[in-house]
Amino acid sequence: MFRLALALFFALAATANAQTARTELKKADLTGTNMEIIVSFVELKPGDTLARHTHHGEEAVYVLEGATLQLPDGKERPFPTGAAVINARDVPHAGFKVAGDKVLRMLTVHIVDKGKPLSEPAQ
Repeated sequence: MFRLALALFFALAATANAQTARTELKKADLTGTNMEIIVSFVELKPGDTLARHTHHGEEAVYVLEGATLQLPDGKERPFPTGAAVINARDVPHAGFKVAGDKVLRMLTVHIVDKGKPLSEPAQ
């Protein structure tokens, strides 16, 4: 349970910070709704930060290559390869820096409201 809670805290979206390299792989309308699905590859290098943020919809994250993350209080936590996380609509998450020497690589899937930004800074 602790691992899941920790993974939820670390889950992120690529557009929340300019240092994030997000490559959109596919985008399509979600049938019968005013929402869209966006599949992306995200890469964060050591030293990159990801600001705390929210989404106008749901976000699923799968960690392709894990890394160590540094929290705002300076503590470090692993975000391991194979971790899977789902972030709920409008719930703040992320807010960390990639520590150590490993690049964090993830696959993200967003199901979000059409016409709105993919992410917003958390209040």
